[in-house]
Amino acid sequence: MNKHLERALLGAFLLAVLSSVAASISLEQSFLAVAAILWIVLLVQKRRRLEVPAFFWPLLVYAGVSLLSSAFSVNPGMSFTDSGELALFLAVPVALAALRRRTDLELALGALLVSSFVNTVHALGYQVLKAGPDERVEGFMAHYMTQAGLLAVFAAFALGIVLFRSGWTRIAWAAGFFLAAAALFITYTRSSWIGLGVAFCAVLLFWKPKALALVPVLAGLAYLAAPQPVKTRAVDAFTGRNISNTARVQYAKAGFKIAVDYLPFGTGPDTVDMVFQNPKYGLGEFAKRNVHLHSNVVQIAAERGPFSLAAWLAFVVLAFSGLWKIARRNPRIPGDGTAEGRALAVGALAALSAFFVAGFFEYNFGDSEITLLLLVVLTLPFASRLLVKGGD
Repeated sequence: MNKHLERALLGAFLLAVLSSVAASISLEQSFLAVAAILWIVLLVQKRRRLEVPAFFWPLLVYAGVSLLSSAFSVNPGMSFTDSGELALFLAVPVALAALRRRTDLELALGALLVSSFVNTVHALGYQVLKAGPDERVEGFMAHYMTQAGLLAVFAAFALGIVLFRSGWTRIAWAAGFFLAAAALFITYTRSSWIGLGVAFCAVLLFWKPKALALVPVLAGLAYLAAPQPVKTRAVDAFTGRNISNTARVQYAKAGFKIAVDYLPFGTGPDTVDMVFQNPKYGLGEFAKRNVHLHSNVVQIAAERGPFSLAAWLAFVVLAFSGLWKIARRNPRIPGDGTAEGRALAVGALAALSAFFVAGFFEYNFGDSEITLLLLVVLTLPFASRLLVKGGD
C-alpha cells in the first residue's frame, strides 16, 4: 500500500511539473493538491519526514503574515480568497518528498523540458502563422507578461544545465534554452529580457568569469540582429517618453505612500488596486487601469506590509545563499558538490536572478504560474543533494 502511495505521489508531482509551462494554472494546482494530500498521508504514516530547505521557513512566515493582512484588509473576503494561492508553497516539501531516487529526479527534469518544448513550439508557431509583427505572444498563458516570466525562469535554469551538466541530455536542454529565448523575445517584455540577461551573467560567473567582458559585445550583436519591434522596445526602456515607464515611476511613489498609510499589514492581498484609485496617490488614468504596482518589493510592502516584505526578502536571501553553497562546492568531492548538484544549483541561481531582477519592474511573484515553477526549480538542487546522501 505504501509503495502505491509513493508512486502516486511521484506521479501527481510529475504531472504538476509537466503542466508547469504548457498548461493552465488550475490544472497544475490540481495535480499539486493531489500530491500534497498524498504527502500528508505519508507524513502521518511516518513514511516521510518533513524535509525542507532553509528558504521554506520565511515563506511560511510570509504566509502567516499574509493571513493577518487578510484579516485587517480593506476587503477581507477578497483577500482571504486570494490567500488560497499561499498553498503553492507546499510545492517545496512535496518535491523533496516525491523525488527520492535519481530516476525520479530525471523524470522531473524531463517533464519540465517537455512542458517547455510544447509551450515554445506553440508560441513560435503562432507567431509565424497567425500573429502580426507587433503582437505580443502569450502562449498558453492568460497574459504575455506571465508567459515572459515563465520563459525567463526556464531559460535561465536551462542555461545552467547546458553549461554544467554532462551527457547527451545537454543537447536537448540547449534546444530548450534557445527555443525559450526565442519565444521570450516575441513577448516584447523588457523586464524579462533584463532578467534573463542578468541570469546569463550569473551563469558566466561560475562557468568562465573572464567571459563576462564579452557581455556588452554580445548584447550589441543581439540588438543588431533583432527585428525592428524588438529594437524599438529595447530603446524605449531608456526613455521617459514611454507611458509604461512613466506609470512605473508613479507606482513606486504611490506604493510607498500606501505602505505608510496602511501600516503594519498593508491594504490586504489583492486589494491595492482598490486603494490606489484615490487621487491623493497621484496615479494617471493609464496607471489606474492596472491591478498591481509592477514591482514585487513595492507591491508586497503596500499590499501586505513591512513584515511580509522582510519575510519575502529573507526567502530570496536564504535561497540564494543555499544554492550558492551547493554551486561553489568542488564537483570532484562526493556529497553536496557533485557535478549533478552543481549544475542544478547554478541553473536555479540563474532562475532566481532572472526572477528577482525582472521583479523590480513586474509583480511576478503575484503570478501563480511563475511562482510555482520557480519554487520547483529552486528545490531541485536540494533534492539532488538528498539523493546523493541517500543513494539511488
